[in-house]
Amino acid sequence: MAPMSVLTRDEAQTRATLLDVHRYRIALDLTRGDETFDSHTTITFTVRGDQGGNDRGDHGGGDTFVELKPAELRSATLDGHPLDPATLHENRLPLTGLTAGTHELRVDAAMRYSRTGEGMHRFTDPADGETYLYTQMFMDDVQRVFAAFDQPDLKSVFELSVTAPDTWTVLTNSVTTRTADGTWQAAPTPPVSTYLVAVAAGPWHSVRTEHRGLPFGIHCRRSLAPHLDTDADEILDITRACFDRYHEKFEEPYPFDSYDQAFVPEFNAGAMENPGLVTFRDDFVYRSAVTDTERQTRAMVIAHEMAHMWFGDLVTLRWWDDIWLNESFAEYMGYQTLTEATRFTGTWTEFGVVRKAWGYDADQRPSTHPVAPDPEAVPDTASALLNFDGISYAKGASALRQLVTWLGEKDFLTGINTHFERHKFANATLADFIESLAAATDRDVHAWAESWLRTTGVDTLTATVTAQPGEWTLTVGQSGNRPHRIDVGVYDRDLGGDRALVLRERYETDVPRNGPADPRPGTRPALVVPNDRDLTYAKIRLDDDSEETVLRGISGVPDALTRAVLWNTLRDMVRDGDLEPAAYLETARAHLPEETDLAVVQGVLTFAATQVADRFLAPHDRPAALATLTSLCRDLIRRTEDGDNPGLRLVAVRHLIDVAAQPDTISAWISEGTVPGGPELDPELRWRILGRLAVLGAIDDDVIEAELVQDPSATGQEGAARCRAALPDPVAKRAAWEAMFATDDLSNYLFTATARGFWQPEQLDLVREYVPRYFEDAVTVAARRGPAIADAAGRWAFPAYAITPETLALGEQCLSGAGPTPALRRKLADQLDDLSRALRVRRA
Repeated sequence: MAPMSVLTRDEAQTRATLLDVHRYRIALDLTRGDETFDSHTTITFTVRGDQGGNDRGDHGGGDTFVELKPAELRSATLDGHPLDPATLHENRLPLTGLTAGTHELRVDAAMRYSRTGEGMHRFTDPADGETYLYTQMFMDDVQRVFAAFDQPDLKSVFELSVTAPDTWTVLTNSVTTRTADGTWQAAPTPPVSTYLVAVAAGPWHSVRTEHRGLPFGIHCRRSLAPHLDTDADEILDITRACFDRYHEKFEEPYPFDSYDQAFVPEFNAGAMENPGLVTFRDDFVYRSAVTDTERQTRAMVIAHEMAHMWFGDLVTLRWWDDIWLNESFAEYMGYQTLTEATRFTGTWTEFGVVRKAWGYDADQRPSTHPVAPDPEAVPDTASALLNFDGISYAKGASALRQLVTWLGEKDFLTGINTHFERHKFANATLADFIESLAAATDRDVHAWAESWLRTTGVDTLTATVTAQPGEWTLTVGQSGNRPHRIDVGVYDRDLGGDRALVLRERYETDVPRNGPADPRPGTRPALVVPNDRDLTYAKIRLDDDSEETVLRGISGVPDALTRAVLWNTLRDMVRDGDLEPAAYLETARAHLPEETDLAVVQGVLTFAATQVADRFLAPHDRPAALATLTSLCRDLIRRTEDGDNPGLRLVAVRHLIDVAAQPDTISAWISEGTVPGGPELDPELRWRILGRLAVLGAIDDDVIEAELVQDPSATGQEGAARCRAALPDPVAKRAAWEAMFATDDLSNYLFTATARGFWQPEQLDLVREYVPRYFEDAVTVAARRGPAIADAAGRWAFPAYAITPETLALGEQCLSGAGPTPALRRKLADQLDDLSRALRVRRA
């Protein structure tokens, strides 16, 4: 892959000062073969007449450029005058000598299809041979599809026409109609940013309806049609409920002419907020049994993306330093609205267990950054791409939840609606948003923003409890400088229950306080929980008595969200070396069989297996840890024999498969096609078992191939790739390595599946020779194949289980050179920090 010049913030500012972009007319022809498609673009724009030649920096005198990454640039004309295609350098076509007034640029090019989820992705379904195309234009991949002034603050109207095979349907941001000549014509959009333009084409299976006068649709591959139909009512009910709730919150109505949701194959993200055409990874069309928590996650993503129609699409960031204005708001609104408008009322528990932990981990690495970084810290699009992480999503949403707690929801929503009114169909910055909030309240939101949005790191709130006859006092110490408004939960032991705890009271306090803490009446509680309802973003350290109560009785805490706060506290203590990993496992073994919240069970089991057993414990302690987790999962399976909690049973079955140290039990399950007492083995469970059996050396390639014959779907192909890479055989390992790094044949999903199978804790001796090779080959493949594969290589192909000082030294040596691309460099830096943490925990 040839390099592309990244756009700098300075260049974007210069171009935005020079140009107003009015309209794009884009014609795509998707019938030109398997490798390329035709792209014809006409851009109408104005050069402002108040430009002084000295104000344009490197583009003085009316010079600028348009971005384009073609397979072939056939022709380009400016105001009818031909431009020399040979002047295209990397991805920039210069436009020189522009005069004040209106201009028309026409570009005719052939563009390459993608196999990495960037630009126009092409996928042929192995289940039926049907082909599907979709675009992913974010952050600067518009230029892989059509010529554009590719920056978020040059909004424009877009008119698309698409020529496609006769049996296909074409979806875009607006309503499409098929003309007499077979071309699909889309209605003009309102002004939107270039990265939000979307096209999805193929023989889609569609379920259509109307709501509040607008056409709604959900779409997927034909081979997934039965599975989408099964869940169509649920998906559309969630969509309608969120749509209605947002209209109760927001004064500005939904700003586009339709609302389609397309579940597309090999999608790199969870979803993308293209106005009027949200694209989701089609893993959300469930082929196999799932838990209610997984359904809740899908519903949250639906709510999150719909929030973007206002936060991000109607009002868009001016430059990528304000990505939090998109993602933090959508994250917060998604969880809050789902809680208010649907049956999923426990969403903040899942947020606390899963998303918040993601934010805490990211914020403790050297690569941390403020939620709203200084503009100078995001000088170009390559650096901006690195900030789509746990900070921009989870920490930012946590900060907004704390803001609502401090400000009050009424003033918060008033400020938001002021923001929409001031900046609709335009762009805004952090300063604009704070001004909108300030207009709605007397509180000092500017100071709040400085302390919460412009700083890095995680505060730690440490509880100290003292007691006197008839009263007790909580003092909350703080490392960090942010103001926190928290709930404190006070619990006593239930004299009638074995482990049960009962809430004595819950009260609000500020950290830091003005003056000493006030004593509270009564005896010393058994448990005092700062941040009891998880309303702030901070690590918690309990007083000694409360810590002992949690280790001995966490399952007795009555509220799931409080239990999530406490499990996160234990998790943080393990990661910081303040709690023995074995103690975490013992607590899980003792109390998780009594847990009722699926998100908590899933989160604790995942951390216990993938971090404690696989990374934090020394290799010689891992077998005992796996035995403990196996025993725990068996207890959960026994507890669910009556069939009352199939979701909990499914979680336990999955994790028992993953930690199985011997093949006998799971081999019997796959032979019988069922777990005794259920569930029957669906494709997900069958591939999961085969993956574990491959690691243990209990199957060979013939078994994998036979399963693939039974399940030739795209998911089956990924399962087979993962199984083959996991076989404890030097030939299999060599083939997997070459597939990932020596060729460009693997799509983004098949690359990830192969990488996830390759490294296994049980096989360190077998793959030791590949550890030093990784730091050479990952650099090469990232440079050759681009950011999506760089991300996958850094995330999934990293030797995460080679936890040695030697691996750390190799990685640091790699980072000290100029070789890694920005995307890979960020992933390597994070992986090496995690590896260093694992070494510290092992030494603690």
